Amino acid sequence: MSIPQSGGGPIEHHAQLAEYMAQGCKPREDWRIGTEHEKFGYCKDTLKALPYEGERSVRAVLEGLRDRHGWNPVEEGGQLTGLTKGLANVSLEPGGALELSGAPLETIHETCDEVNEHLREVKDVADRIGVGFIGLGAAPIWKHEDVGLMPKGRYKLMDAYMGRVGTMGRVMMRRTCTVQVNLDFGSEADMVQKMRVAIALQPVATALFANSPFFEGKVNGHKSWRSRVWRDLDAARTGMVPFVFEDGFGFERWVEYALDVPMYFVYRDGEYIDALGMSFRDFLKGELPALPGEKPTLSDWADHLTTLFPEARVKKYIEMRGADGGPWRRLCALPAFWVGLMYDQGALDAAWDLVKGWDAETREALRVAASVDGLQAEAGGIKMHDLAREVVALSEQGLVARARTGAGGLVPDETHFLNALKESVESGKVPADELLDRYHGDWGGDLTKIYADYSY
Repeated sequence: MSIPQSGGGPIEHHAQLAEYMAQGCKPREDWRIGTEHEKFGYCKDTLKALPYEGERSVRAVLEGLRDRHGWNPVEEGGQLTGLTKGLANVSLEPGGALELSGAPLETIHETCDEVNEHLREVKDVADRIGVGFIGLGAAPIWKHEDVGLMPKGRYKLMDAYMGRVGTMGRVMMRRTCTVQVNLDFGSEADMVQKMRVAIALQPVATALFANSPFFEGKVNGHKSWRSRVWRDLDAARTGMVPFVFEDGFGFERWVEYALDVPMYFVYRDGEYIDALGMSFRDFLKGELPALPGEKPTLSDWADHLTTLFPEARVKKYIEMRGADGGPWRRLCALPAFWVGLMYDQGALDAAWDLVKGWDAETREALRVAASVDGLQAEAGGIKMHDLAREVVALSEQGLVARARTGAGGLVPDETHFLNALKESVESGKVPADELLDRYHGDWGGDLTKIYADYSY
């Protein structure tokens, strides 16, 4: 989950809302890669979720990263709730999952180095206190009452609201994890093309990274239960945003969408003020019931944009949001997959040619099928396995064209980060299939074995 935004002045006219996002336009040489990933922490002896406080706890992990590895503390209400180091930050998901929001970096080589360093630091701290971390799309065993809510005002408000909309919001908050990448755009037209490709192909990412076939101790019938959860969370702020494909889509159309999404909060002086279900349009008029007579700042607008949860979203960059959290190799593969498609114009044009004839029903059907069947999904006459093979090949071509070297020039490009995905395309199996094979095979139906075999 995003941290509070800061630094924005007052909103004096409507055009500032779109201008805020347009400020993200950058020349190609300034495009960067920001990778985020979440993982579940647990007590090694009991396999229970980490509480916030105690000798083996979320706070103890944060304190260890602060004291042993030079991270700077972020507090809310006197409680340690996050860390920063340079342009990177470590934050807590509502149920205590630990998230790294990486710095904006130039290459996948640098991104993967960052991931490696973070996981080494986390393991160093965790091993000292008897804690483990595992990368999965959904908690395989825990029930709702097993996972406490972290002490952040935003989460308290969200938790209350999630109980009134959809059926799975609280599941998402406490018991799911993702890996995502944030990418830049060069212009409004570039943003439009990238968003259309991102939304259309998000089901391919869901299929390739599907890694949550278990929930509450049982096989759940989905390769990506996390994706299933997001389909019944809050229809006003989730989904495949079909308007992105309509004529005239651009920053202003995203603004209108965002203004129609009910608010969660306003952040003032370190406190989250309850604005649940209220309208940002009223806020612009100085008529927000939570703050009568007060008008919003650009920071308030930036905060509001973080409460939209479609499969890809626009802020001052584009976030790819369709993948399950997973094993190390896929933490590097996810940014490689999207960078190959998005940061080379030839690959981006080819990807758009691939999807531009699909209608909204086809895109949604692919999303649903991907969550259930992974690479075995089929919808609208499209076989996911064939589609994924073609899309991964396009991504590889894009990475070859980028030709960003690593290891002091010894590695010619970033294509090897796609190896895990190429193996899936070759075998037809994604992480969920491997987990199911283990569950029905050598684990003998004992899901507790997942922790020893798949933790970082």
